[in-house]
Amino acid sequence: MKRIGHYLGVIFIMFWGLAPFYWMLITALRHKSHTFDTTPWPTHVTLDNFRDAMSTSKGNDFLGAIGNSLIISLATTSLAVIVGVFTAYALARMQFPGKGIITGIILAASMFPGIALVTPLFQLFGDLNWIGTYRAMIIPNISFALPLTVYTLVSFFQQLPWELEEAARVDGATRGQAFRLILLPLAAPAIFTTAIIAFITTWNEFMLARQLSNTSTEPVTVAIARFSGPSAFEYPYAAIMAAGSLVTIPLIIMVLLFQRRIVSGLTAGGVKG
Repeated sequence: MKRIGHYLGVIFIMFWGLAPFYWMLITALRHKSHTFDTTPWPTHVTLDNFRDAMSTSKGNDFLGAIGNSLIISLATTSLAVIVGVFTAYALARMQFPGKGIITGIILAASMFPGIALVTPLFQLFGDLNWIGTYRAMIIPNISFALPLTVYTLVSFFQQLPWELEEAARVDGATRGQAFRLILLPLAAPAIFTTAIIAFITTWNEFMLARQLSNTSTEPVTVAIARFSGPSAFEYPYAAIMAAGSLVTIPLIIMVLLFQRRIVSGLTAGGVKG
């Protein structure tokens, strides 16, 4: 009975997480005249909705928005991981004045509501003439991704045995060499996991991008939200579902392909010996 309950719980969680995506995919594959059909399996299957999503005849630029999302997400993830690795190492392995204050500031930044930042950021970037640039979206996204990166890696570095670093120092390595040659390779699973999470978080961001981007730099989340139909009185639900499917499927495939690395990164650091 315990095993049955375990599998029932897993099935429920899978259904709860995948049911919206399944329905989005079913609607995307259905002819737009049957968009509101409640049949729980594919009917009136067509690929016209995906063609509409990719088309630029109605003012939509879905492929360009995907490129913008890739630029913003990759830049944010790279900067957050690079800065986060060194910050996490310093907080976990070094003693210096103000360490607790810095840790508290990072924690406070991660808890700060994003909606409260929209107006001041809009005012700041407007004064700098940054509205509609990649900088206006990458910099705020780093402020959200960096605390997550730091806290994930701090917990990992704290669990690594000090003896490894001390042995390298005894053998003549500097602190930087011990970090680069000993600790950084051991931290690779955690860094990889953190990078994936930061990338997905940035890819899905909408609120700030909606206010700070324009038609040439908007990410895919904003582009989908402002999809236009063939007329002002027809909302393109089916095309939006098709665009959402095209955006979501690569993320699901990426998580499925790298699930072992993600799990190993989240559970790494429990050194036994």
